Amino acid sequence: MTQTLIPSTVPAKKSIWERLSETNWIGLVPFFAFIFFFLLLPSTNLLFKSFQDINGNLTLSNYAVMQNPYVIKAYSVSLRVSIITSLVGGVFGFFVAYAITLGNTPKWMRNFLMTFSGLAANFGGVPLAFSYIATLGRTGFVTAILKSICYPDATGAQVCPFNPYDNGFNLYSMVGLVLTYTYFQFPLMVLTITPALEGLKKEWREASANLGASPWQYWRDVALPILAPSILGATLLLFGSAFGAYATAYALTGGSIYLITILIAQQIRGDVLNNPYEGYALAVGMIVIMGITILAYNVLQRRTSRWLKS
Repeated sequence: MTQTLIPSTVPAKKSIWERLSETNWIGLVPFFAFIFFFLLLPSTNLLFKSFQDINGNLTLSNYAVMQNPYVIKAYSVSLRVSIITSLVGGVFGFFVAYAITLGNTPKWMRNFLMTFSGLAANFGGVPLAFSYIATLGRTGFVTAILKSICYPDATGAQVCPFNPYDNGFNLYSMVGLVLTYTYFQFPLMVLTITPALEGLKKEWREASANLGASPWQYWRDVALPILAPSILGATLLLFGSAFGAYATAYALTGGSIYLITILIAQQIRGDVLNNPYEGYALAVGMIVIMGITILAYNVLQRRTSRWLKS
């Protein structure tokens, strides 16, 4: 009895080179080239130079600058500004995103806010600093308007004008820097958290209501636990955005607020101790903090994607 051979329907496993030849991967070449030349190559160059002295010899002495009180202060100020602005922008941006996704906001308002968020999140640097100086500076037009406002003093007499700079406000201080950073922080939060809010299914709210849960209980026990990874991830993204900012702070304060980015620029230019290799060591420390931030953000985004796909 002859046996009939049935051809296998399982396709043969192809090598990676065969799969690459069949994939439209050419469009990724500019992206990977950009990553290599503007991210990997500069980071590798910083890492190697941080272990060199002025004569090109290997050394670990550059990292001793981390014990400098000014360096510690610069890192602490940068961390403080980043944490404050990420929290303020995160809370403000979350409520704006909630209003345009789950609230009864008109469609035209949603489109306007999303367009504005896309523009404002990328508006920074010297133009943003100049805009705030022209608006809230000592001679800004909002300051001029406030100066024309009269207010009663302790005796009830009318006092004119009202100068915010005589009442504790200063745009060129930590408060002004936080206020300026918030301009691009909260739109970034809106863009980041909106997809997660849109991923909340109506069935979850309806099921909670059918079980007798109040809106507060729904948000406490269902919505917020689901959104927690997205909220934390978006806040980390805001933290990284503020921690790496340089031009806005320098143009606004002229370097009077000692951020780590400003200190690195001064070190590499030779404005402080004329040792750019110590500046490379400071930059490596900054890269480590940013790397941890990005890693934590990716972990939280993976957890979020599992909920959104379910």
